[in-house]
Order: sequence, then structure tokens, then C-alpha cells
Amino acid sequence: MLNWELFLTAFQKISSRYFIVALIGFLLFYVIFRRKYFYLKIQQKFPKNADYLRELFYSVVTMLIFSLIIVILNSPPIAEYTTRYQLIETYGWAYYFGVFPILFIMHDLYFYIMHRIMHHPYMFKYIHLVHHKSTNPSPWAAYAFHPLEAILEQGIVIIFYFTLPIHITHLAIFFLFSIIYNVYGHLGYELYPKGFNKSTIGKWINTSINHNQHHQYFKGNYGLYTLIWDRLFNTIRKDYDNQFENISNRKPGPVG
Repeated sequence: MLNWELFLTAFQKISSRYFIVALIGFLLFYVIFRRKYFYLKIQQKFPKNADYLRELFYSVVTMLIFSLIIVILNSPPIAEYTTRYQLIETYGWAYYFGVFPILFIMHDLYFYIMHRIMHHPYMFKYIHLVHHKSTNPSPWAAYAFHPLEAILEQGIVIIFYFTLPIHITHLAIFFLFSIIYNVYGHLGYELYPKGFNKSTIGKWINTSINHNQHHQYFKGNYGLYTLIWDRLFNTIRKDYDNQFENISNRKPGPVG
């Protein structure tokens, strides 16, 4: 039987992260400063209201699925086979903080592989296309997945639960960072400064422009947090740097 208390707690935590972060991005760039910073919008138009509603609908479905998987992982008999622990002293503070970069790398690689698979014609047509209906994404698109894709997205949590020991707060903190970066990736505006894409560090970091190109053209730029795998497997778009430079050099102008 479903543990409804745990389900509602999980949904509250997941949805609050999503709605708070996405709402901040939406209010700042799509409402309050809609006209002032329009010249910096990656695609020089705004999505339609129907797009926002579709993104919100699928995001809520995604969060329900995420919550259900969390309940399953934390309920008997599965819970007793996971690597979750409650006391930081069990592994110490060095391990506690040292796990975060490992989670980061694991999720980044997992997402890239999964994302490439999702672009197989069959998978794309029947599953991933839901997310790609946001050809001009907004912050609400962060979790706008087909239910089957939502399950695949949450697969990284299952991997975390059965590989390295994770404290009960590890995932809460990690996925707060994750949703912040996910909303930034779908923001429709670039927040990194001019020239960042060619800097020593910046050329390895995913940007909003990079991911926006993926939504607009459907091909290339498959990374999540970094561009490591895109550069390693030569899947980064050839026009990415030019696009970044062109948008960075825009001057204030009228709202379209």
C-alpha cells in the first residue's frame, strides 16, 4: 500500500523547489523585466500562453512520478537494500562533502547518455517529443517530460540509491542545485557574461544558449551541466560559439 504521507512529503519538497525557482525566473524575465531585457532573449519572441500551460501540466505529472519513485525506494522491502544513511558521523564530513562532485559527474554522464538515446527516432517520436514541443522554452519547461521520460530522468536517483552511500540530505541539496541549473538552461536568457563560452572554464560549462539551440534545432548540444561529453563525442553544434557571441553583443532595442 502506498505511503501517502511519504508521497505528499516528497511531492511537497520536489514541487516547492520547482515552483519557487521557476517562478523567480519567470517573474524576472517574462513579467517584471519583460521589456527591459527583451534584447537579450535568445529567441526574439515569447512563448504562447498555451505553451506555458502545457509545460506546467507535464511538469506536475513529472513531479508526481518523481515522488512515487521516491516512495518506492524508501519503503519496505526495497529501502533496506539501499545505501542511504542517516548519521553523518557514519562516514564523516570529508566523505559527506566529497560525494557531491561524484553525484555531479554521475548525473551529468547519465543524462548525456540517456538524452542521446531519447533522440533515437522511435524514442523521440513517442516520448521525447513532449519536451521538444517547447521549441522556445520557458522556465516552466524544466520538468515538462512525457511520463516515460520522467521515469528515465529519475533513473539517476535509483542509481544513487544502490551505488555509493548517500546521506538523507545529499539528494535534497543536490537536486536543489539541479533544478536551479535546469531552470537556467530553459530560461531563454543567457546569464553568463560575454566571452564565457571561450574561457578556460566556460568552454566546458553548459549554457542557456547552448541548451536553447538544442530545443530550437533538435540536434546537438545534449549535455546537462557540462559540455564535456558533447566535446568528447563531437556533438556540440558548430554554430554555438557564434550564437553566443552574437547574443552577447546585442544592444537594447524595442520589444518584438
